[in-house]
Amino acid sequence: MRRVFSTRACAISSPTLRTCVTWRLQRRGLPAPCATSAALLARFFAAIGGRTRIYVPDRLREGYGPNTPALLGLLAEGTRVVVTVDCGTNAHLPLAEAAAAGLEVIVVDHHVAEPLLPRAAAIVNPNRLDEESRQGGLAAVGVAFLLIVAVNRALRQVGWYAGDRTEPDLMAWLDLVALGTVCDVVPLAGLNRAFVAQGIRVARRNANSGLAALAAVAGVSEPLDAYHLGFVLGPRVNAGGRVGDADLGARLLATDDPALAADLAQRLDAYNRERRDIEARTLEAAVSLVEGSVRSPVLVFAAAENWHPGVIGIVAARLKERYERPACVVAVGNGIGRGSGRSIAGLPLGSAVVAARQAGLLINGGGHAMAAGFTVAAEKLDRLQAFLIERLGDGLDHERLVPELRVDAALSLGAAQAELMGHIEQLAPFGTGNPEPRFVLSGVRVARAEFVGSGHLRCTLADPLDGTRLRAIAFRAAGTPLGQLLTETRGATIHIAGHLRRDTWRGGDAVRLSIDDAAPAIG
Repeated sequence: MRRVFSTRACAISSPTLRTCVTWRLQRRGLPAPCATSAALLARFFAAIGGRTRIYVPDRLREGYGPNTPALLGLLAEGTRVVVTVDCGTNAHLPLAEAAAAGLEVIVVDHHVAEPLLPRAAAIVNPNRLDEESRQGGLAAVGVAFLLIVAVNRALRQVGWYAGDRTEPDLMAWLDLVALGTVCDVVPLAGLNRAFVAQGIRVARRNANSGLAALAAVAGVSEPLDAYHLGFVLGPRVNAGGRVGDADLGARLLATDDPALAADLAQRLDAYNRERRDIEARTLEAAVSLVEGSVRSPVLVFAAAENWHPGVIGIVAARLKERYERPACVVAVGNGIGRGSGRSIAGLPLGSAVVAARQAGLLINGGGHAMAAGFTVAAEKLDRLQAFLIERLGDGLDHERLVPELRVDAALSLGAAQAELMGHIEQLAPFGTGNPEPRFVLSGVRVARAEFVGSGHLRCTLADPLDGTRLRAIAFRAAGTPLGQLLTETRGATIHIAGHLRRDTWRGGDAVRLSIDDAAPAIG
């Protein structure tokens, strides 16, 4: 019998036990946390002599998380233990039916839990209400890593690694932990920071065939950092689950076959291009819908027929960025809406979605502070929207929702040099809880600006006093006020805020500014 990953990764005393791992492919456009968790468990089980299978629910046919037909189907195939990763904490009915049928399920998750937990062999979740570890900020892959650390210790204590059995080097898999942690957008502090910092060092060795192949197809030539993990590799790992084959990302990260890794990476890169096209069309439709309706000061809510469920999480993130509000996007089909939401600091969306489910407004749903997913009957969409607005806006000081751009320091163009980048990089890895320093360049001019790629604006900035120049780019600036300002004020003096990044184009070691915002200089 084989092992299948789906809920929990214990019960490994017998190498013939079949364990199944499934996971939800839903959140923030980067379910890479799910793929990394599954690949991590697959590698661990293989290293200790087990046989495994990874099962990923098809988002269009099965939705998100554990579902009864899939669990019972795995049982019929011979699976006896299922380990769910990044899901399962609120899957009461599917897990109860699986348990009644004789299937053991282990939940490895980090989402907000309720007082009543589902029926399972074990629920490993730092956000259980009875949990005292203070590790609630861990990503799903971080929880999975601590689980294999504990299981590995238990195996060592009972003498499993005797004779010809070699204990695996768990630290060698921290590249997967780093990728999943960055993509889960959890605070990069404490244990998360340690995971990412060490994991990036491991990733730079190119020991993981899948990550190396993915970096190659993405054209990454410089050393990997948190930016590459979150914005270059993560979306590609996730692309298969959004618009193609759901298990490609996990298979890529779990393989040691360079040829297979190269093939899977090429397929994921193609799916990622397709995903971007679908996302752009859906975002345009969602913005049109939002602009044509009365907007709440608390929540952006967009729902429509025929939207692709695979991109709604990314579109929700784009709406959140655009309107500086929590945003929920719902793809409706056959009377059922599949929704995904993203939030801002201080407005926990996951608990609001759990409350909506408890109030009978959702078929299922859950999440954490910054992201959530749910399934809702189409006739309850208006009630759901009203409920979330009331829940999120209860006692809210609306002045907190006024967009605010915080900066760390003012900088001249001449100071934006590689030497400064060396000092900045000592503060890395950057992410939630440890953002990149943002600088203001005052009184500069746009000497050149042109749109490239998918609506990005490439610029050359100039100091009007000494002629010093700096390359810059404003991502997704086409059709935005920022893009309009940068293209229509050439020669005028403006202030620009953004992050400095190394520019290694063609082997160079220059500095480039990633533009966040700009404003005309007054006076």
